[in-house]
Amino acid sequence: MEQTSLFTMEEAGTPLASRLRPRSLEEVVGQQHLLGPGKILRQLIDRDQISSMIFWGPPGVGKTTLARVIAHRTHSRFIDFSAVTSGIKEIREVMKQAEEVRQFGQRTILFVDEIHRFNKAQQDAFLPYVEKGSILLIGATTENPSFEINSALLSRCKVFVLKALEEKEIVELLQRALHDERGFGKEKVMISEQLLKMIASFANGDGRTALNTLEMVVLNGEAREEGILITSELLEQCISRKSLLYDKDGEEHYNLISALHKSMRNSDVQAGIYWLARMLEAGEDPLYIARRLIRFASEDIGMADSRALEIAVAAYQSCHFIGMPECSVHLTHAVTYLSLAPKSNALYLAYESAKKDALKQLAEPVPLNIRNGVTQLMRDLHYGEGYQYAHATEEKLTTMQCLPDSLLGAHYYQPTNQGSEIRVKERMTAIEQWKKKHQQG
Repeated sequence: MEQTSLFTMEEAGTPLASRLRPRSLEEVVGQQHLLGPGKILRQLIDRDQISSMIFWGPPGVGKTTLARVIAHRTHSRFIDFSAVTSGIKEIREVMKQAEEVRQFGQRTILFVDEIHRFNKAQQDAFLPYVEKGSILLIGATTENPSFEINSALLSRCKVFVLKALEEKEIVELLQRALHDERGFGKEKVMISEQLLKMIASFANGDGRTALNTLEMVVLNGEAREEGILITSELLEQCISRKSLLYDKDGEEHYNLISALHKSMRNSDVQAGIYWLARMLEAGEDPLYIARRLIRFASEDIGMADSRALEIAVAAYQSCHFIGMPECSVHLTHAVTYLSLAPKSNALYLAYESAKKDALKQLAEPVPLNIRNGVTQLMRDLHYGEGYQYAHATEEKLTTMQCLPDSLLGAHYYQPTNQGSEIRVKERMTAIEQWKKKHQQG
């Protein structure tokens, strides 16, 4: 927990990103969908009508900064609360202080970074104080609040989605850092527009990463009489390996596997291989990807090419045998095969349709003729009576009823005209015609 005096700090040793933290809404870069003229958050701030809210967005887009600016703009007391180091005792202590200053007409904004890290009990501790207005809670999270924040607390907060900064916005931020006295305005930094764009591209929407990278290259730049020279060679050394935005337990994990799945479904080989590489190079477990490919093989290809399932299982076994980095080529093999295979979701639809009937009719009795009459009592109750053994017939077919009476005529699996499923469709049609003919006979 930290109660701070806004925008006053020792600059010596302070990171560039902290020194350049915006002091007003006008200095905030990006988020124009929320802060532009006439936009809802801008109007709430200008009218001093703010309520408790959650800022949801990726790292480095200004969640903490915006909370500080709001407190400054609305003349509120600002308390920075850590979701990592603070417990219920600290929460109650802060709430008591907030109640006391409220008696003198001062509002308290309690900012909680990474609010999703609070457990249920800690989140619940905020509820009564948020409800009666003792505090205005501003939570920041990189995770989907629908999944990570208690519904009771979430229902009392307005959620605002902050977007990753665009490349041109990051370039604007870097230009400001070069000219602002809080940044490198007192020094002459010689860096080309192209290199600034390279930093912006590397930052991948993260303003903090961009400023940290700029600070690193300036501190390591070549000192000359006319100023500090930044070369492309120096920049390449500083950003030799891009840190990918990836959290195996977070939303981006599911976004990337979704991108892989949907690219293969769309038969887009190039995109499928790219998303595979994104996941593997970020440290994803290859066996997790292989399991998803096995699911895909039956969900999106199925009987249109049954070899797809064999290829996917073989890829899983290859990953298990030799691991990364060697197994990357096996996963690429599988992704390519699955992407190019004919597509059919008929098996998936068949199960989902049958599941609905199964859930509605869980007590539907099994027809007596296909029950197993293993005891005399069962046989006396007609278990197995009327059973027809398909192998005893020339066609290997019978007219025996296998569905419950209430589901006679149900069709769950509807073959498509894709790949091998054409032959499956022809076979099913022939069987149905044979049964219809012999039932009538």
